[in-house]
Amino acid sequence: MDLLKVNKILLIIIAAMLIVSCDGNKIYDTYQTVENNRWAANDSIVFEVNLKEVSKPLHVFLNMRTDANFPYRNLYVISKMTLPNGVTIKDTLEYEMADAYGKWLGEGLTDVKNNKLFFLENYKFPQEGTYQFEFTQAMRKRGELQGLTELIGVRDVGLRIEKSQN
Repeated sequence: MDLLKVNKILLIIIAAMLIVSCDGNKIYDTYQTVENNRWAANDSIVFEVNLKEVSKPLHVFLNMRTDANFPYRNLYVISKMTLPNGVTIKDTLEYEMADAYGKWLGEGLTDVKNNKLFFLENYKFPQEGTYQFEFTQAMRKRGELQGLTELIGVRDVGLRIEKSQN
């Protein structure tokens, strides 16, 4: 291998390390892949996070990676957060995924869009320990009571916890 190739490889590695290390606010950030890009209504996405530092408020995001097959302008999700003491907090969340003209709101250069959606803003966790976050899609067609059995176009669902700047 010649010196020019070695220098290019080293430059790429250093650049990648700088990009990854510049995220000083991150406490937790992971994704789970949705099988066949179809999020079934009975498939919950679960994250377990051990929080050791809870003295300051944190931001919690639901991260969605969708593609061009995602057919809706919005997204409904049932969230369930279980605290270390066993107390469970449930909520129904609604997020806009596209504007009124159909333009996707997420980031990305291809048909895959990354959406960083606020779940909890400036939230002060009440205690240290392991928290469980569970998300289930709750989509339904307009005018129908029965929910969708599958939501297509969802590639990955993620959870991110980061330090608040306040």
